[in-house]
Amino acid sequence: MSGVLTERRKDGVVVLTLNDPKRRNPMSDRALLDPLVAALREVETDPEARVLLITGAGPCFSAGGNLKDMQAESGMFAGRGEQIAEAYRATVQQIPLILSRIDIPTIAAVNGPAYGAGCDLSLMCDMRLASTTARFGEVFVDLGLVSGDGGGWFLVRHLGYQRAAEISFRARPVAAEEALELGLVLSLHAPEDLMAATLAMASEMAAKPAPAQRMTKRLLRMAERTHLQDYLAAVAAMQALAHGTDEHADRVATALKPREG
Repeated sequence: MSGVLTERRKDGVVVLTLNDPKRRNPMSDRALLDPLVAALREVETDPEARVLLITGAGPCFSAGGNLKDMQAESGMFAGRGEQIAEAYRATVQQIPLILSRIDIPTIAAVNGPAYGAGCDLSLMCDMRLASTTARFGEVFVDLGLVSGDGGGWFLVRHLGYQRAAEISFRARPVAAEEALELGLVLSLHAPEDLMAATLAMASEMAAKPAPAQRMTKRLLRMAERTHLQDYLAAVAAMQALAHGTDEHADRVATALKPREG
């Protein structure tokens, strides 16, 4: 069975499920990485997709890299240094690049432990909802490694440098309750309620006008790296486009209808 399950819902929500629960959804196995990258590329170019939701099968979101493969120097950990670097570039590093380009809201439903690259995958999403059983682990230094998929880039932006440094240098797992306190997740849910809560949020977002959602996400990304003058120029251009959409006209007409009662 595929390492990733894809569900396209009628409301435009696309659900990707990491599907190797017996091995805790390892983020270093080509059997999972290749279909995940392919699925993300499909979502990126799908005009019908409105919200992307990523979760894991079984009790674990993802345990990150496969330690047995690391020890055996097999799979993406095989070969000389330059071969390993190329394996990272060709596989797991494609994920942040694609997710950084996807113009629809992305949500991680973190259904359990998210360690290493699994933690990083959740950080690459716009939002995270978590099970009370979730744990977030930037544990690379404990293994004598660094985050090979760029997780530190995202962690600093979510938590600021000092807290990201403390968590990374200590390789300290963050339990669900602390993740909520730190703002790393939006909300916590009982394991049996997580997907329903996440799908409800995703469906609410999917019901909004798609052109405005996509432009809003582009502008949110630009806000991190663009001077105000350039940002305002982009806002003006996108707003002019938004005024010409059918979705805008329909929503204004609906808002102006006399309220019943």
